[in-house]
Amino acid sequence: MKKIGTLLLFLILCPYSTKAQGEASNLFFKRNFFFLILLCCSFYISAQDCNSPVLTFPANNSINVPVNSTITWDRIIGVPGYIISLGTTPGGGEILDQTNVGNTDSYTPPLGLPENTQIYVTLRLFFFDPAIPDLVCPSSTFTTENITSPPSCTMIASPSDGAVNVNISTNISWNYAATATGYRISIGSVPGTGNIVNDENVGNVLRYNPILDLPPSTEIFVEITPYNENGDLAPCPEQSFTTGTAATLPGCTALVNPLDGEINVPLTPLIEWSEVPGAEGYKVTIGTSPFTAEVLDNVVFFTNSTFVIDFEANRTFFITIIPFNAAGDAIGCTQESFSTIIGCGPYFDSVTGELVIINPEISFPDTISFCEDAVPFIVSSTDSAEGFRWFQIDQFGNETLISDTSEVALEETGDYRYEAYNTVVQASGITECPTSQLFKVVSSEIATINAVNISEQGNDLKITLDVSGIGDYEYALDDISGPYQDSNVFDNVPAGSYTVYVRDKNGCGIVEERVEQDLTLEGFPKFFTPNGDGVNDFWQFIPTILTDEININVIHIFDRYGRLLAQIEPTSNGWDGNFNGLPLPSSDYWFRAMSDSSGQIQGHFTLKR
Repeated sequence: MKKIGTLLLFLILCPYSTKAQGEASNLFFKRNFFFLILLCCSFYISAQDCNSPVLTFPANNSINVPVNSTITWDRIIGVPGYIISLGTTPGGGEILDQTNVGNTDSYTPPLGLPENTQIYVTLRLFFFDPAIPDLVCPSSTFTTENITSPPSCTMIASPSDGAVNVNISTNISWNYAATATGYRISIGSVPGTGNIVNDENVGNVLRYNPILDLPPSTEIFVEITPYNENGDLAPCPEQSFTTGTAATLPGCTALVNPLDGEINVPLTPLIEWSEVPGAEGYKVTIGTSPFTAEVLDNVVFFTNSTFVIDFEANRTFFITIIPFNAAGDAIGCTQESFSTIIGCGPYFDSVTGELVIINPEISFPDTISFCEDAVPFIVSSTDSAEGFRWFQIDQFGNETLISDTSEVALEETGDYRYEAYNTVVQASGITECPTSQLFKVVSSEIATINAVNISEQGNDLKITLDVSGIGDYEYALDDISGPYQDSNVFDNVPAGSYTVYVRDKNGCGIVEERVEQDLTLEGFPKFFTPNGDGVNDFWQFIPTILTDEININVIHIFDRYGRLLAQIEPTSNGWDGNFNGLPLPSSDYWFRAMSDSSGQIQGHFTLKR
């Protein structure tokens, strides 16, 4: 049978295998791969092919496992649900037979496990499409502990201890007592008498429904005694509740839409149930396992229907609906379930052990930019997908479709969303599987070089570029090809002539400026001595052979705090070391010379007295 399935898959794919038809083959494969798997699976999947969930507790072949253990396993990504059986033989269900636990990865037997017993755990991988049979995985096994003592007493779960106005038709339930194999119950209207039910053995259950209604407006005393082969710890403490006046409870209801066990249910369904005569309302609980309530938790409705928005695809949901009226809640209502449409995955491929995902993979940046002089700006998707959409997002978060092709023309900055999608045909119809990316559009432009500032740095120079513009810029020195750096400062530059380049990272262009003169601090004295001896009494720029073509316009002199002390012209005698007519002390001072050819030249010198 395995060869038949393989041959069938080959025959389906064969017409699309030529090089000329490669693109069609890719599209066909994406849209139909899951269903090819389903078809082939029906021929040759066996238990040996199952990628089994591994029990994490108890470990396979472990011994002395507590009887109140929770069974856990590693969840397989892409498997929508699990069905668990517990038995005394491989694959058997003598203890628990094929219970759907949804997508959870654990199960706690409500009545515990039998003692000193080798137990087999069998998990079935549950899929939603009739074309895929449940995959029965090999059983794991463990042996429980040997119990040598009686179980502890337990407590009543419902009605709660001290409850009042309890309906006379109520059931009585209690909590599981670890190691118990059965329970006895006594019910009385007088403490310690059991005059209604006297020490009745109800077996290994957690609920008791008295044959007759309890007396109205009466305090009722209940004693639950757990036992096992080692005996019991009687007498256990009594608990009590008080009944209300005689009244009629409503009956239970059942799902009408979707029906119990239905598959391929839409993700936003109208859930309807049968109307119950005498019910004032309904308490609805919905969860993704029989034990949880993530969707609705005992929510009250006064009609027999409700919409639920955006169920998760590819999941089983468990629903309990309890009608109620002034007399109380309906008793003994059962849990039902339904499964949503298969959706877009991921799906577990039981043949290869891999995941199948219908949604396209996309590669798109979170920010793109266009040049101010290049509007409209055309953006093209390079992703492989069946369809595309582009949305513009306004300041209130509203989206407007601006393109449904692989290209979009952008004319303004702001927030956008890009979406690529594939489709797949399923039992519920055509399902669209999108992947999207939010992104920002910013504008950019070529830079403007305002100045090239030069300052002393040891024996070398530091060049700082002063630029303006709305772009995101990077900088290079003397080579238009780079390397470019994010910093606008170049350190430890030897004296010489250079060309500086500023490039817009968004592709709007490169601007350059040639500094033709030798970049040097030659001609600016390192010190002067304004002591009136006629030697070095003034500080002034003195052109040299290297700097005689540097056209200095003005020189500003500052103290260490940045206070402007003097402004001198290159044709003047220079600075005399005074400020406001008073001599300044010996110290270091700074200058900034403005040059037509070299921008700003900065440095420092020493005043000595």
